[in-house]
Parts: sequence; structure tokens; C-alpha cells
Amino acid sequence: MIHARFLGSLDWVILIAYFIILLAIGIWASTKRKKGSSLFLAEHSLRWHHIGFSMWGTNVGPSMLIASASAGFTTGIVSGNYAWYAFVFIFLLAFVFAPRYLGSNVSTLPEFMGLRFGQQTRNILAWYTIVTVLISWLALTLFAGGILIRQVFSIPMWASACILLAISAFFTMLGGLKAVAYTNVYQMILLIVVSATLTIVGLSKVGGISGLTAAVPANYWNLFQPNDDPAFPWLPILLGYPIMGVWFWCTDQSMVQPVLAAKNLNEGQKGANFTGWLKILDVALYILPGIICLALYPSLQNPDEAYMTMVTNLFPVGMVGLVLAVLTAALVSTIGSALNALSTVFTMDIYVKNHPKATPEQLIRVGQQVTIVGAILSVLICIAIDSIKGLNLFNIFQSVLGFIAPPMAAVFLFGVFWKRCTTRAANMALTWGTVFSIGTGILYLFVLNGASFWPHFMMLSFWIFIIIGVAMVAVSLLDKSEQQVSYMQKLVEPASRGVKLAWTLLIIVMIGLYIFFNGH
Repeated sequence: MIHARFLGSLDWVILIAYFIILLAIGIWASTKRKKGSSLFLAEHSLRWHHIGFSMWGTNVGPSMLIASASAGFTTGIVSGNYAWYAFVFIFLLAFVFAPRYLGSNVSTLPEFMGLRFGQQTRNILAWYTIVTVLISWLALTLFAGGILIRQVFSIPMWASACILLAISAFFTMLGGLKAVAYTNVYQMILLIVVSATLTIVGLSKVGGISGLTAAVPANYWNLFQPNDDPAFPWLPILLGYPIMGVWFWCTDQSMVQPVLAAKNLNEGQKGANFTGWLKILDVALYILPGIICLALYPSLQNPDEAYMTMVTNLFPVGMVGLVLAVLTAALVSTIGSALNALSTVFTMDIYVKNHPKATPEQLIRVGQQVTIVGAILSVLICIAIDSIKGLNLFNIFQSVLGFIAPPMAAVFLFGVFWKRCTTRAANMALTWGTVFSIGTGILYLFVLNGASFWPHFMMLSFWIFIIIGVAMVAVSLLDKSEQQVSYMQKLVEPASRGVKLAWTLLIIVMIGLYIFFNGH
């Protein structure tokens, strides 16, 4: 095994200085910010470049960076399907969902579904959001961060997760979380620069593109693998990824929020297009370092250590500390934001509904209690994820998300495309469908892990979606109750020439990339 060398004194100085500077900026920012200056949707003022960078930044945080390098090390660019195939669903967001979201003038996606199916559906979606925040934004981020800290300091996963939560709480109490949010764009740019530098330095060391292709298996450059491939067979990707893609890119509040804040539909559609262009970079910046790591350090035992192995062996003292600081600060930002979202959704969408006369002090106290409970639950889920055997970090991420996605994807697709779909069917999918989907995931990942009868997890996600969809059709057709809800409004303004041209070019480029990387 390649051991990461210990941090030098300069690394420690940079690591500590980075957090002190962030904290100082956060305290300064909190004194300068005027009351009421931060509006939920930025007064619908976001332009296309704000939207693109914001969506991409939310998607390609340090968790995905570490996971993607791991996937590159073990399987090559095939995991790039999760980045490049996404353009189809970002297109769906731009031309199917965005006109309806903006036309309905909603602030949140539960509010949008409330317009379609009623208040009860909105309430159920609030609980669904809490579950997804706990699992997808908190536990998985803690897990990836725990792997990072465990690699550097050799401490158990539960301790790593607690350290990250403690840092997040420390920043929050001292106003430092604002610092991380305030500088998040710059951190993303720094992450991109670091990864690009790592790719260039690694390519140089391995002997360029020709040296790299000679050092790794030929099938590492194919986006589609045979259907008997254990890791990424083509059929489960083709059928299974769309379920996750619709949920993640079209219905997840964190991802769709920038489009909801667009200045107009035209800017939202261009912003979504810009996100699609930025996703092309994922393979070069996040997956390629893992492939280079295989060429340089083929004896590495744990693929999840691929990224930090490259950093600690190719970068000089000081640069390692900077990388670790940026990764940790970005993780703290994600964890703090997720805890805040969890607290806000429970307090404002659930507690206030049942306690309409609650005082501001009571709401603050409830929010703090929810934050503590959420932190404890997320550590427990993180430890459970760490016990999953037989999957690398990237596949753990995708499989967990694959069991969250089907109910939400089904409700939004049927809600938008089929007017006959009833409230009862939607609520059934969001309650019993969620229990069925996540229950199957628990059996697959923990109880009957590794059993031979299981299909690929992406195929399993597809079949869960089909079962929930069939049940929704049956319930809707049998439901004789009247629909007492209004249908959402849709903006019908035609796409501009610029929007059409940008999307046409992106589609041509993506088809070209798929043809090129399947001709080997």
C-alpha cells in the first residue's frame, strides 16, 4: 500500500491559517450584512453564469471528487456516464420543469407539488426532504470526509465524522459558517485549479496521454461496458441512471434552487445549458486523476485513497496542506448547510404547522434541538454506510442515491405529464413507495449484502420506479374522488435563438464524446 506521507510543518501552518482567515472573513461579513438583505430567491436576479456555476458547484463538491477518483482507479471513465449522461436530464429541467416552476412562481419544490396535489402532499414532501437531507447531504458527506480524515490521521470513521460535525458546529457558533458560504465560489475555483494541476502533473509524470493509455487496461477508455461487467454494465446505466437523473437534476431543491431564482426563463435555460458544458470537465478533473493514480501507483490497496495518494506524492509540502484545507472547509460548508436546511424544513414546514403560536425563542430552541438530533442520526447512518462491503466509495454514493430517487422521480414525472394522476396516488408513492424503496435499499446494502439473486443496483432502482409507477396508475384509475387542486401554470414563451443554438451545440458535442469513447 502507498502510505500518504505525514503533513509537514508548512502544511500545518497553511491548514490552520486557512481556517483562521475564513473565520475572520465570516465575522467581518456577519457585521456588514444588513438585516433582510439575503432573500431566498435573490429577488429572481440570477443570470445564466450564476446559475451554471452554482448548480455545478453544488454537484461537484469534495465528496464527489474523492469518490470519482476512486471510480477512475478501479474502472476507468465508465463512471463518467454519471456526469455526461446528465445533460439529458438537465435538458429536461430546462424545457419541461423550469417553465412550470417559474410559471407557478414557487419558492420550493414541495410548494410546487402542493399546487398540483394539495397541502397534504406538500407536508409529506417536507418529511421526504428531511430524509434525503439526512442521507444524501449529511451522512454521505460525513462518510467521504471521514475517509479523508481517516487517511491522513488514521482514526476510526465515527471519530472522523464527529470531528467534522464539531468543526461545523464551531464555525456556526462563531459565525464562521458564513465565511465558508461567503468564499464558496473561490473554494470551488481553487478546487478546480488544484485538480487540473494534479491532472497535468500526473500526466507529465506518467509520460503523457500515450504513456497513460499504455499503462492502464484498454477498456478504461470505454463509456459503455459489456452487460456482464460487475461494476458498470451498460443496460443498468441506460435504464437506471434516468431515475436518479430526474430526481437529482429536476426535483432536488438544492440543485434546482438557482433555476428558481433565475431572472427569467431564458436565463434559466441558458444557465442549465452552461451546467451541461461544465459537467464535461468532470471526467478530466475528477476521474482522470484516479486513472493516473493506477498508472503511477498500481499497488494501492484502497481505491478510495487514490486522490489523496496523488496529492501527497506529487505535490510539494505546503500545497498538501492547502488541498486538505480546501477539501475540509468545503466539507464543513456542505455539512453546516445541510444541518441548517434540516433544521429549517422541520421547524418552518412541520413544527409551525402544529404550533402556529410558537414564539421566535421556541422556534430557535426547536431548531437547535433538531440540529443536534440530525447530527446524531447522520453519524449513525454514516457508520452504517461504512459497514457496506463489496462497493467502492463511488458505487456506495450512487447506490444509496438510487434507492432515494424512485418515489420522487415518479411523483414529479406523473404529476407533470399525466393530468389524471390523483393526490391519493402521489401520497401513496411518497409514503409507501418511499418505505418500499428505502427498505429494499437496506436489504440490498446491509441485510442481504452480496446475495447472488440481486440485480445491479441501478437496475434495481429502475424496477422500483416501474413498480411505484404501475401502482400510481392503478390507484389513479380506481380513485373516484374529485381533484380539488389547481394545476400549475406554465410559461409558454418560446426559447430564444441563443438558447436553441447553445443546446444544439451541447447535444452534438455530447453525442460526439460518446461515439469517440466507445470506439476502442
